[in-house]
Amino acid sequence: MEHEHKDETKSSSPALMSLSPVDFRFHGKSKEFFGIWIVNVLLSIITLGIYSAWAKVRTFRYLYGSTELDGHRFNYLAEPMQILKGRILAVILFAAYYWLSMQSPEFMFGFMAVMVFLTPFLICSSLRFKMRMTSYRNVRFDYTGTYWQTLLYFVVLPFASIFTLYLAMPWVLKNMDQYIVNNTKYGNKAFSTELSGEIYFVASFISGILFAIIFAVAMFVISTVTPDASVSEQAMSIMTFATFAVYLLAFTIVRAFYKARVRNHIFESTFLQGVANFSSTFSFNGLCYIYLTNIIALICSFGLAYPWTKIRMVNYAIDNTGIMAVDNRSEVIDEIGEQTTAIGDEVANVFDVDVALG
Repeated sequence: MEHEHKDETKSSSPALMSLSPVDFRFHGKSKEFFGIWIVNVLLSIITLGIYSAWAKVRTFRYLYGSTELDGHRFNYLAEPMQILKGRILAVILFAAYYWLSMQSPEFMFGFMAVMVFLTPFLICSSLRFKMRMTSYRNVRFDYTGTYWQTLLYFVVLPFASIFTLYLAMPWVLKNMDQYIVNNTKYGNKAFSTELSGEIYFVASFISGILFAIIFAVAMFVISTVTPDASVSEQAMSIMTFATFAVYLLAFTIVRAFYKARVRNHIFESTFLQGVANFSSTFSFNGLCYIYLTNIIALICSFGLAYPWTKIRMVNYAIDNTGIMAVDNRSEVIDEIGEQTTAIGDEVANVFDVDVALG
Protein backbone atom coordinates (compact mmCIF):
# COMPACT_ATOMS: atom_id res chain seq x y z
CA MET A 1 0.00 0.00 0.00
CA GLU A 2 2.83 2.35 0.90
CA HIS A 3 4.54 1.50 -2.39
CA GLU A 4 1.43 2.45 -4.32
CA HIS A 5 1.22 5.78 -2.48
CA LYS A 6 4.82 6.61 -3.31
CA ASP A 7 4.29 5.77 -6.96
CA GLU A 8 1.20 7.97 -7.06
CA THR A 9 3.05 10.91 -5.49
CA LYS A 10 6.00 10.48 -7.76
CA SER A 11 3.87 10.34 -10.88
CA SER A 12 2.20 13.63 -9.92
CA SER A 13 5.52 15.46 -9.80
CA PRO A 14 5.95 17.92 -12.68
CA ALA A 15 9.52 16.63 -13.00
CA LEU A 16 8.02 13.80 -15.08
CA MET A 17 5.98 16.16 -17.29
CA SER A 18 6.82 18.60 -20.09
CA LEU A 19 8.14 21.75 -18.43
CA SER A 20 9.19 25.18 -19.65
CA PRO A 21 10.74 28.15 -17.80
CA VAL A 22 8.38 30.78 -16.45
CA ASP A 23 9.20 34.49 -16.52
CA PHE A 24 9.47 35.85 -12.97
CA ARG A 25 10.18 39.54 -12.44
CA PHE A 26 9.73 42.42 -10.02
CA HIS A 27 8.61 45.90 -11.10
CA GLY A 28 8.93 47.73 -7.78
CA LYS A 29 10.90 50.99 -7.66
CA SER A 30 12.72 52.43 -4.66
CA LYS A 31 11.35 55.93 -5.23
CA GLU A 32 7.74 54.69 -5.37
CA PHE A 33 8.17 52.50 -2.31
CA PHE A 34 9.82 55.34 -0.38
CA GLY A 35 6.70 57.47 -0.84
CA ILE A 36 4.51 54.68 0.55
CA TRP A 37 6.91 53.90 3.38
CA ILE A 38 7.45 57.46 4.65
CA VAL A 39 3.70 58.16 4.76
CA ASN A 40 3.18 54.86 6.59
CA VAL A 41 5.81 55.75 9.19
CA LEU A 42 4.47 59.27 9.81
CA LEU A 43 0.83 58.18 10.11
CA SER A 44 1.76 55.24 12.36
CA ILE A 45 3.57 57.65 14.70
CA ILE A 46 0.71 60.17 14.71
CA THR A 47 -1.89 57.45 15.46
CA LEU A 48 0.29 55.78 18.12
CA GLY A 49 0.67 52.66 16.00
CA ILE A 50 -2.97 52.15 15.03
CA TYR A 51 -2.31 53.02 11.39
CA SER A 52 0.40 50.32 11.23
CA ALA A 53 -2.28 47.81 10.18
CA TRP A 54 -3.18 49.97 7.19
CA ALA A 55 0.53 50.54 6.57
CA LYS A 56 1.15 46.81 6.31
CA VAL A 57 -1.68 46.38 3.80
CA ARG A 58 -0.38 49.25 1.64
CA THR A 59 3.16 47.84 1.76
CA PHE A 60 2.20 44.28 0.90
CA ARG A 61 -0.19 45.31 -1.84
CA TYR A 62 2.56 47.33 -3.48
CA LEU A 63 5.17 44.54 -3.20
CA TYR A 64 2.79 41.75 -4.27
CA GLY A 65 1.30 43.86 -7.04
CA SER A 66 4.78 44.61 -8.37
CA THR A 67 5.65 40.90 -8.60
CA GLU A 68 4.87 39.34 -11.96
CA LEU A 69 4.88 35.61 -12.71
CA ASP A 70 4.19 34.40 -16.23
CA GLY A 71 2.51 37.69 -17.12
CA HIS A 72 0.23 37.82 -14.05
CA ARG A 73 0.63 39.79 -10.81
CA PHE A 74 0.19 38.56 -7.24
CA ASN A 75 -2.46 40.06 -4.96
CA TYR A 76 -2.54 40.74 -1.22
CA LEU A 77 -6.13 40.35 -0.04
CA ALA A 78 -6.02 41.21 3.65
CA GLU A 79 -8.03 44.06 5.11
CA PRO A 80 -6.53 46.39 7.75
CA MET A 81 -9.09 45.45 10.40
CA GLN A 82 -8.02 41.79 10.22
CA ILE A 83 -4.45 42.83 10.96
CA LEU A 84 -5.49 45.32 13.63
CA LYS A 85 -7.36 42.57 15.51
CA GLY A 86 -4.23 40.43 15.55
CA ARG A 87 -2.10 43.30 16.79
CA ILE A 88 -4.56 44.12 19.54
CA LEU A 89 -4.30 40.47 20.62
CA ALA A 90 -0.51 40.72 20.60
CA VAL A 91 -0.59 43.90 22.70
CA ILE A 92 -2.97 42.30 25.19
CA LEU A 93 -0.70 39.27 25.55
CA PHE A 94 2.37 41.47 26.02
CA ALA A 95 0.57 43.66 28.56
CA ALA A 96 -0.58 40.58 30.45
CA TYR A 97 2.97 39.23 30.54
CA TYR A 98 4.36 42.56 31.77
CA TRP A 99 1.67 42.98 34.46
CA LEU A 100 2.02 39.42 35.74
CA SER A 101 5.82 39.69 35.82
CA MET A 102 5.44 42.79 38.02
CA GLN A 103 3.06 41.00 40.40
CA SER A 104 5.05 37.87 41.19
CA PRO A 105 7.34 35.30 39.54
CA GLU A 106 4.70 32.59 40.10
CA PHE A 107 2.15 34.44 37.97
CA MET A 108 4.75 35.10 35.30
CA PHE A 109 5.77 31.44 35.07
CA GLY A 110 2.11 30.43 34.94
CA PHE A 111 1.55 32.82 32.02
CA MET A 112 4.64 31.45 30.24
CA ALA A 113 3.27 27.92 30.66
CA VAL A 114 0.00 29.03 29.08
CA MET A 115 1.92 30.68 26.22
CA VAL A 116 3.69 27.40 25.48
CA PHE A 117 0.37 25.82 24.61
CA LEU A 118 -0.93 28.98 22.93
CA THR A 119 2.12 29.30 20.65
CA PRO A 120 1.07 26.57 18.16
CA PHE A 121 -2.29 28.28 17.70
CA LEU A 122 -0.59 31.63 17.06
CA ILE A 123 1.85 30.07 14.57
CA CYS A 124 -0.93 28.24 12.69
CA SER A 125 -3.11 31.34 12.57
CA SER A 126 -0.25 33.52 11.36
CA LEU A 127 0.85 31.12 8.61
CA ARG A 128 -2.71 30.43 7.51
CA PHE A 129 -3.44 34.14 7.33
CA LYS A 130 -0.28 34.85 5.34
CA MET A 131 -1.10 32.16 2.80
CA ARG A 132 -4.82 32.77 2.46
CA MET A 133 -4.31 36.49 1.99
CA THR A 134 -2.02 35.80 -0.99
CA SER A 135 -3.51 35.03 -4.39
CA TYR A 136 -2.23 34.50 -7.91
CA ARG A 137 -4.60 34.49 -10.87
CA ASN A 138 -7.57 34.66 -8.46
CA VAL A 139 -6.49 31.47 -6.68
CA ARG A 140 -5.52 31.68 -3.01
CA PHE A 141 -2.68 29.92 -1.28
CA ASP A 142 -3.49 28.01 1.90
CA TYR A 143 -1.86 26.46 4.95
CA THR A 144 -3.21 23.22 6.43
CA GLY A 145 -1.01 22.63 9.46
CA THR A 146 -2.74 21.47 12.65
CA TYR A 147 -2.35 22.54 16.27
CA TRP A 148 -0.87 19.25 17.51
CA GLN A 149 1.61 18.90 14.67
CA THR A 150 2.72 22.50 15.19
CA LEU A 151 3.10 21.86 18.92
CA LEU A 152 5.40 18.93 18.09
CA TYR A 153 7.60 20.68 15.51
CA PHE A 154 7.77 24.18 17.02
CA VAL A 155 7.63 23.51 20.77
CA VAL A 156 8.38 19.90 21.74
CA LEU A 157 11.29 19.21 19.37
CA PRO A 158 13.11 22.54 20.04
CA PHE A 159 12.73 21.92 23.79
CA ALA A 160 13.99 18.34 23.42
CA SER A 161 17.06 19.59 21.55
CA ILE A 162 18.21 21.22 24.79
CA PHE A 163 19.07 17.75 26.10
CA THR A 164 21.39 17.25 23.12
CA LEU A 165 23.12 20.57 23.90
CA TYR A 166 21.38 21.86 20.75
CA LEU A 167 23.34 19.46 18.55
CA ALA A 168 20.02 18.22 17.17
CA MET A 169 18.82 21.75 16.33
CA PRO A 170 19.70 21.48 12.58
CA TRP A 171 17.47 18.39 12.38
CA VAL A 172 14.73 20.31 14.21
CA LEU A 173 15.02 23.23 11.78
CA LYS A 174 14.87 20.82 8.84
CA ASN A 175 11.66 19.32 10.15
CA MET A 176 10.14 22.76 10.72
CA ASP A 177 10.84 23.86 7.14
CA GLN A 178 9.65 20.56 5.70
CA TYR A 179 6.46 20.70 7.78
CA ILE A 180 5.62 24.22 6.57
CA VAL A 181 6.24 23.44 2.89
CA ASN A 182 4.28 20.17 2.99
CA ASN A 183 1.30 21.95 4.55
CA THR A 184 1.21 24.76 2.00
CA LYS A 185 -1.22 24.63 -0.91
CA TYR A 186 -2.05 26.64 -4.01
CA GLY A 187 -5.76 26.13 -4.49
CA ASN A 188 -6.24 22.38 -4.32
CA LYS A 189 -2.65 21.59 -5.32
CA ALA A 190 -0.17 20.79 -2.54
CA PHE A 191 3.48 21.75 -2.31
CA SER A 192 5.73 18.83 -1.50
CA THR A 193 9.33 18.49 -0.38
CA GLU A 194 11.71 15.96 1.15
CA LEU A 195 14.59 17.85 2.76
CA SER A 196 18.00 16.48 3.67
CA GLY A 197 19.13 16.65 7.28
CA GLU A 198 22.74 16.45 6.08
CA ILE A 199 22.43 19.82 4.31
CA TYR A 200 21.19 21.45 7.52
CA PHE A 201 23.86 19.86 9.70
CA VAL A 202 26.68 20.84 7.32
CA ALA A 203 25.33 24.38 6.91
CA SER A 204 24.93 24.78 10.68
CA PHE A 205 28.38 23.34 11.43
CA ILE A 206 30.18 25.53 8.90
CA SER A 207 28.17 28.56 10.08
CA GLY A 208 29.24 27.94 13.67
CA ILE A 209 32.90 27.55 12.72
CA LEU A 210 32.74 30.62 10.48
CA PHE A 211 31.18 32.73 13.23
CA ALA A 212 33.79 31.64 15.78
CA ILE A 213 36.70 32.38 13.43
CA ILE A 214 35.43 35.80 12.38
CA PHE A 215 34.60 36.84 15.92
CA ALA A 216 37.88 35.57 17.38
CA VAL A 217 40.09 37.16 14.72
CA ALA A 218 38.24 40.48 14.82
CA MET A 219 38.34 40.68 18.62
CA PHE A 220 42.05 39.83 18.63
CA VAL A 221 42.74 42.65 16.18
CA ILE A 222 40.61 45.08 18.18
CA SER A 223 42.25 44.15 21.46
CA THR A 224 45.72 44.78 20.02
CA VAL A 225 44.92 48.24 18.65
CA THR A 226 42.59 49.45 21.43
CA PRO A 227 43.94 50.79 24.74
CA ASP A 228 43.39 48.72 27.86
CA ALA A 229 39.69 48.95 28.66
CA SER A 230 40.48 49.36 32.34
CA VAL A 231 42.42 52.59 31.74
CA SER A 232 39.48 54.82 30.93
CA GLU A 233 35.74 54.92 30.49
CA GLN A 234 36.26 56.02 26.89
CA ALA A 235 38.29 52.91 26.13
CA MET A 236 35.57 50.75 27.67
CA SER A 237 32.98 52.42 25.44
CA ILE A 238 35.16 51.81 22.38
CA MET A 239 35.52 48.13 23.25
CA THR A 240 31.77 47.76 23.82
CA PHE A 241 30.95 49.37 20.49
CA ALA A 242 33.63 47.34 18.69
CA THR A 243 32.34 44.09 20.21
CA PHE A 244 28.80 44.85 19.05
CA ALA A 245 30.06 45.76 15.56
CA VAL A 246 32.07 42.54 15.31
CA TYR A 247 29.08 40.48 16.45
CA LEU A 248 26.87 42.17 13.84
CA LEU A 249 29.48 41.58 11.14
CA ALA A 250 29.96 37.92 12.05
CA PHE A 251 26.22 37.29 12.34
CA THR A 252 25.55 38.93 8.96
CA ILE A 253 28.20 36.89 7.17
CA VAL A 254 27.08 33.63 8.78
CA ARG A 255 23.43 34.43 8.03
CA ALA A 256 24.27 34.93 4.36
CA PHE A 257 26.06 31.59 4.19
CA TYR A 258 23.32 29.65 5.98
CA LYS A 259 20.44 31.25 4.08
CA ALA A 260 22.07 30.68 0.69
CA ARG A 261 22.72 26.99 1.38
CA VAL A 262 19.37 26.20 2.97
CA ARG A 263 17.17 28.27 0.65
CA ASN A 264 18.75 26.73 -2.44
CA HIS A 265 18.19 23.26 -1.01
CA ILE A 266 14.55 23.93 -0.08
CA PHE A 267 13.65 25.33 -3.50
CA GLU A 268 15.46 22.60 -5.43
CA SER A 269 13.71 19.91 -3.36
CA THR A 270 10.20 21.36 -3.69
CA PHE A 271 7.53 20.96 -6.34
CA LEU A 272 3.90 21.98 -6.70
CA GLN A 273 1.88 18.89 -7.47
CA GLY A 274 1.31 18.60 -11.21
CA VAL A 275 2.19 22.25 -11.82
CA ALA A 276 5.79 23.37 -11.25
CA ASN A 277 9.35 22.74 -10.05
CA PHE A 278 11.51 25.39 -8.39
CA SER A 279 15.17 26.35 -8.14
CA SER A 280 17.24 28.92 -6.27
CA THR A 281 20.67 30.37 -7.09
CA PHE A 282 21.43 32.40 -3.97
CA SER A 283 25.20 32.77 -3.57
CA PHE A 284 27.12 33.39 -0.37
CA ASN A 285 29.15 36.22 -1.93
CA GLY A 286 26.15 37.95 -3.49
CA LEU A 287 23.94 37.68 -0.42
CA CYS A 288 26.74 38.71 1.93
CA TYR A 289 27.46 41.80 -0.21
CA ILE A 290 23.78 42.82 -0.19
CA TYR A 291 23.38 42.28 3.56
CA LEU A 292 26.51 44.24 4.49
CA THR A 293 25.92 47.16 2.10
CA ASN A 294 22.28 47.35 3.21
CA ILE A 295 23.37 47.66 6.86
CA ILE A 296 25.88 50.38 5.95
CA ALA A 297 23.23 52.25 3.96
CA LEU A 298 20.72 52.05 6.84
CA ILE A 299 23.27 53.28 9.39
CA CYS A 300 24.54 56.13 7.22
CA SER A 301 21.02 57.28 6.29
CA PHE A 302 19.62 56.88 9.83
CA GLY A 303 17.13 54.35 8.48
CA LEU A 304 15.88 56.41 5.53
CA ALA A 305 17.44 53.96 3.06
CA TYR A 306 15.09 51.19 4.18
CA PRO A 307 12.88 51.34 1.03
CA TRP A 308 15.98 51.05 -1.17
CA THR A 309 17.30 48.06 0.82
CA LYS A 310 13.90 46.35 0.74
CA ILE A 311 13.42 46.72 -3.02
CA ARG A 312 17.01 45.62 -3.57
CA MET A 313 16.53 42.46 -1.51
CA VAL A 314 13.27 41.53 -3.25
CA ASN A 315 14.90 42.07 -6.64
CA TYR A 316 17.76 39.77 -5.67
CA ALA A 317 15.40 37.06 -4.42
CA ILE A 318 13.28 37.07 -7.58
CA ASP A 319 16.27 37.29 -9.93
CA ASN A 320 17.69 34.19 -8.25
CA THR A 321 14.49 32.14 -8.21
CA GLY A 322 13.71 29.81 -11.09
CA ILE A 323 10.36 28.23 -11.91
CA MET A 324 9.70 25.48 -14.44
CA ALA A 325 5.98 24.92 -15.03
CA VAL A 326 3.91 22.53 -17.12
CA ASP A 327 3.24 23.72 -20.65
CA ASN A 328 -0.54 23.77 -20.13
CA ARG A 329 -0.24 25.74 -16.88
CA SER A 330 -2.98 28.24 -17.82
CA GLU A 331 -5.51 25.43 -18.14
CA VAL A 332 -4.32 23.82 -14.91
CA ILE A 333 -4.56 27.06 -12.91
CA ASP A 334 -7.98 27.91 -14.34
CA GLU A 335 -9.15 24.45 -13.27
CA ILE A 336 -7.74 24.99 -9.78
CA GLY A 337 -9.57 28.29 -9.49
CA GLU A 338 -12.91 26.79 -10.48
CA GLN A 339 -12.59 24.06 -7.86
CA THR A 340 -11.34 26.02 -4.86
CA THR A 341 -11.84 29.77 -4.92
CA ALA A 342 -15.50 30.16 -3.92
CA ILE A 343 -15.38 28.27 -0.61
CA GLY A 344 -11.83 29.29 0.21
CA ASP A 345 -12.58 33.02 0.00
CA GLU A 346 -15.48 32.80 2.44
CA VAL A 347 -13.58 30.72 5.00
CA ALA A 348 -10.54 32.99 4.84
CA ASN A 349 -12.53 36.19 5.31
CA VAL A 350 -14.55 34.89 8.27
CA PHE A 351 -11.98 33.05 10.38
CA ASP A 352 -8.52 34.47 9.68
CA VAL A 353 -6.74 37.23 11.54
CA ASP A 354 -3.10 38.21 11.52
CA VAL A 355 -1.57 37.45 14.90
CA ALA A 356 1.96 38.43 13.87
CA LEU A 357 3.46 41.73 14.92
CA GLY A 358 5.22 42.24 11.58
